[in-house]
Amino acid sequence: MLTADDVRESALALAEHALELPELAHAHTVAAYVSVGTEPGTLALLDALRARGARVLLPALLPDNDLDWGAYAGEGSLARVQHGGRMALFEPVGARLGPDAVTGADVVLLPGLAVDARGMRLGRGGGSYDRVLARLERAGARPALVVLLYDPEVVEHVPAEPHDRPVHAVVTPSGVRRFAGRP
Repeated sequence: MLTADDVRESALALAEHALELPELAHAHTVAAYVSVGTEPGTLALLDALRARGARVLLPALLPDNDLDWGAYAGEGSLARVQHGGRMALFEPVGARLGPDAVTGADVVLLPGLAVDARGMRLGRGGGSYDRVLARLERAGARPALVVLLYDPEVVEHVPAEPHDRPVHAVVTPSGVRRFAGRP
């Protein structure tokens, strides 16, 4: 079980490695998310991206499990939103930009439960990010897809459906792993 200190230290290491990615160094717009529970922490990374001048978009869960997007303006711009019997999420306050706003992102940071040696990501099962990836494909958008995980969550194999798309890289507290055939 991870302690609060473990989560905090992992978040700082994760941010450090993520910020070394050339894709993030040159990104004007990054679609990201706010970690919840014991997920690898993202706030340090989000704040560092904003400090670099990147526009950071965060999701807001819609009733049909699709995602709308809003701009991140610092930790004070977040509201804790309870979605029925599911977990509470931290979402941006302020104007909603619409589900298609993600198509303008240079990089999309994805949550997950695991990623395998092929770069296939196992999500939480709600399908929200499957919709995002399908929306990107329909729009012809080709952002870098990066999943943020702990080291033990990089596994040999996860189940994949025909609609699943591999990510380009995974960032963990110990470093970055890129996947074969990906930029």
